[in-house]
Amino acid sequence: MPLQNRINPEGEICTSPARGTLMGNRGCLHDDARQIVSRSKRDAWVTCLLTFKNRKRPVMSPRKYTELFFLDEATALAAGHRPCATCRRDRYDAFFAAWGVGNRNGAKVLAAEVDKQMKLDRAASQRLETASLADLPDGVIVKHKGTGTCYLLRSAKLHPWSFAGYGRAQAMSTVSGPFVILTPASTVKALQHGYRAQLHGSAT
Repeated sequence: MPLQNRINPEGEICTSPARGTLMGNRGCLHDDARQIVSRSKRDAWVTCLLTFKNRKRPVMSPRKYTELFFLDEATALAAGHRPCATCRRDRYDAFFAAWGVGNRNGAKVLAAEVDKQMKLDRAASQRLETASLADLPDGVIVKHKGTGTCYLLRSAKLHPWSFAGYGRAQAMSTVSGPFVILTPASTVKALQHGYRAQLHGSAT
């Protein structure tokens, strides 16, 4: 039976047999029976490679961090995660550079500062609503308020999201809002200033 360790674009911890392409970490969220008992145990929500330096252990081991899984990086960013500095160092450097340009006028930023702001941004109360998606960059994920469908924005098209992959793309002009922007505001600015989210193959 699948474990409860798959993350949707709203940051919820769900159950799905789909594995995804990235792993994540919010601290130890499970008990010894591998049941989720907390949504977060740390401010830094990161995304990691599925494999790194041949490190292996049973998933959701007792008193170890909870392995979380994402369809792709766009999903992880929407959920409020950012790249890990250890196993995804090149992505970490690129994200922090774009984040600093978009949010701090190009100033160098520290992980603690970014994590503090992203913690604030990923609160449901901070998510913005919009009727128009024209000004949002590729890689953002939005939720249609009427249907509840989540969409990836890419090349002026909407790609419906699921744990297994993206569905058939629709022209942005064919779907009317309003929408909720799931990707945190500070991350949207990083995407607007050069960061490119890695996408599941079904979107490309």
